[in-house]
Amino acid sequence: MSKRYPGRRLSWWRLTILVGVLGVLGFASVEGWRWFEDVQTAANSDPWTDGYVDVTTTPFYAFEEVSDTDLKNITLAFVVASKTDPCEPSWGGAYSLQQAGVEVDLDRRLARLRDLGGSAQVSFGGAANSDLAVGCEDSTKLEKAYGSVIERYETTTVDLDIEGDFLTDLPAIERQARAFASLQGERKTGDAPLDVWLTLPVAPTGLTDAGTDAVTAFLEAGVDLAGVNAMTMNYGDTAVAEKPFIDVITESLQQTHRQLGVLYGRQGIQLGSATLWSKLGATPMIGQNDVRAEIFTIADAQQLNAFSVEQGLERVSFWSINRDQTCAPNYPDVRTVSNSCSGVDQGDATFAAILAQNRPGTLDAVFGPGTTPEPTETDPAAADDPKTSPYPIWDENAAYPAESKVVWRHNVYQAKWWTQGDAPDNPVLQISESPWTLIGPVLPGETPVPVPTLAPGILPEWQKDATYVSGDRVMFLDVPYQARWWTQGDSPDASKVLPDSSPWRPLTATEIMSLQKTATPTPAP
Repeated sequence: MSKRYPGRRLSWWRLTILVGVLGVLGFASVEGWRWFEDVQTAANSDPWTDGYVDVTTTPFYAFEEVSDTDLKNITLAFVVASKTDPCEPSWGGAYSLQQAGVEVDLDRRLARLRDLGGSAQVSFGGAANSDLAVGCEDSTKLEKAYGSVIERYETTTVDLDIEGDFLTDLPAIERQARAFASLQGERKTGDAPLDVWLTLPVAPTGLTDAGTDAVTAFLEAGVDLAGVNAMTMNYGDTAVAEKPFIDVITESLQQTHRQLGVLYGRQGIQLGSATLWSKLGATPMIGQNDVRAEIFTIADAQQLNAFSVEQGLERVSFWSINRDQTCAPNYPDVRTVSNSCSGVDQGDATFAAILAQNRPGTLDAVFGPGTTPEPTETDPAAADDPKTSPYPIWDENAAYPAESKVVWRHNVYQAKWWTQGDAPDNPVLQISESPWTLIGPVLPGETPVPVPTLAPGILPEWQKDATYVSGDRVMFLDVPYQARWWTQGDSPDASKVLPDSSPWRPLTATEIMSLQKTATPTPAP
């Protein structure tokens, strides 16, 4: 057992890989040590797969009847506020905790699940009804309400599903965050520390602004998040029309991974890539999604599982176990979402079995509070080298028109619009805020890409006394420029120093190559 992470078994398969790579690295640099700290932290995790069960959906799903081949990690959904008392927990607004114990036999079934080697967590919130934090404004009562659920079901892991109107109710989210910070603090030194997962909707670009605000609220309240679980579903018709569904899912996870690094960094907590992946979960909606164009297939499940194992996602879940079967022949329209079947032909396969491959962990193997900053020193020897970089190294004093390519920290970036002073890897939460697009890493063996030039005479030389209007093009010191507005006597090279006020801009590589193909050299006078 790991002493640093109570209750967590060391993942030996990750450790074996770690030791082998370290033998190659030989701890030769600061960067190597940073990588070791990062991967060692992630290696202390046991990735797991769970499935949601809607407790109130009829016919009731027998989640407790698990065999050796069944998924044993269950997320019971959803605890929300009672319809008669905003500070009283209920299951889906239909049963009080006591009523669920009698009418649904929930307590006994949960005990049976655990007797058979299963584990369970409780999910609060969801798309329907109201979370306790929305209407219960008394902090003492709110904490007591959440605590009563945790105590009754003896769970060491909770899932907070924040979506719908709740997602934009920041005061309610902040109340929830303070309540769980207190509950987690009470259990920090005990035998049963409390894992807190935030389940949030994502777009292809990652978490929405409201989602990043929610994560920030929890971090600022002092909650040590076990992770953020991305709802990889219902992106919209436009997203899946442009690329395969699984590509949209993996892209959204990569962007959420990037955003988590920014969010923790803003709290003064620097985490490595592997650690951030271990704080990430993915929850697809199996089969037919609510968006009719989105269908998560068995093949998608196989690819998501492979991605999760390769990247080291701590958690993979799915909505829902109730639906993990092919619809019966008498189900009239499989494109209409059902609560009891997936809407796709699964054959003998189950989404649960596929998503759980190579993910042996259980909900009882808790992570426990323990997120700590990691080393951030940079190895001076790792600086970008102009001799091996395909494009110029980014310079904060230089101006870059749209489509310009630069190298920064061993990656190639392309400008989306004119920019100056904006670092390509500036930690923005939404990728749309950055003027740069990451193209990919600098590859081994690359050398500077030749800069396109114009043959003599294609453009006239700039003349100090000449008058130029918008669109006119000239050569100055072997560099082609285009006038942005009327000008006379303004040297084109001033655009390098004062790009905003200069009437000139240098031509892009695309414009230069176009001129090479179409222009006729200007006759010599």
